[in-house]
Amino acid sequence: MWDAYKKGFSAYLRLEKSLSANSIDAYVRDIEKLTQYMEIKATRRQPGELTLEDLQAFVRWIAELGMSDRSQARMISGLRAFYAYCRLEEICTQDPTELLEAPRLRRSLPDVLSPEEIENMITAIDLSKPEGGRNRAIVETLYSCGLRVSELVNLKISQLYLDIGFIRVIGKGDKERMVPIGQDAVKYIRIYKDEIRVHIPVSADCEDILFLNRRGRRMTRVMIFYIIRDLAAKADIRKTISPHTLRHSFATHLVEGGADLRAVQEMLGHESITTTEIYTHLDRDFLRDTLRRFHPGYQR
Repeated sequence: MWDAYKKGFSAYLRLEKSLSANSIDAYVRDIEKLTQYMEIKATRRQPGELTLEDLQAFVRWIAELGMSDRSQARMISGLRAFYAYCRLEEICTQDPTELLEAPRLRRSLPDVLSPEEIENMITAIDLSKPEGGRNRAIVETLYSCGLRVSELVNLKISQLYLDIGFIRVIGKGDKERMVPIGQDAVKYIRIYKDEIRVHIPVSADCEDILFLNRRGRRMTRVMIFYIIRDLAAKADIRKTISPHTLRHSFATHLVEGGADLRAVQEMLGHESITTTEIYTHLDRDFLRDTLRRFHPGYQR
């Protein structure tokens, strides 16, 4: 029966929750680990027969296997989603995950580049080569719009509204958002699109994709990672750098400049404001200066 439950759960996540294929696979793997645990413990209970104590024992078991706190928390999220499906389909009447506690996670502060470091990376780009013009447009777009790398590689020409300074982004769960784009990014996208991309033999299924490799195919996430890492090395930046670092830097610089957190949330495509709030912890000098300037008891 569990195979039928997993199949139904997968369909529920795809149709009702509009999750990506990767997210669906991860959630289904969580349930597969639960069934593996039950096989090891020689029990054949159905979803409605499992108790909070059973699931707590399962979480202890995966912790003993060496699974990190973050992975445990994500797995518990998968269990909760599964029991939401079970309740909806009346497979069970009680939800044993209601009191199931996830390990407390420390919110790590991401590496952030300064505006000077980003400028140094841009300066390191060799614009005498065709890929240099493309890479300049890529870096400008990542930093100007705060895009995820998956959003960048899937960005289409038909999603560009450069005349009014916006791009239409398809984010997680196929959710669309309109993101403003800076003048430098607009300039270098136009140069790439009108002067470089037109000389590339474009594959039939990539005609609307903006950023292409030299064979006219969609670029991969790994290619973007190597481009960013190479530019960071040329700029002598010793931090741990990835395309996501530019997204973090985009958000941090906005918050440091006094941008409204809700506006930053909208531009980043965060479903929850709590995800965006991590950026309020980054500029501690700004917070200290605010306290010094406005709190009457700071100098005591």
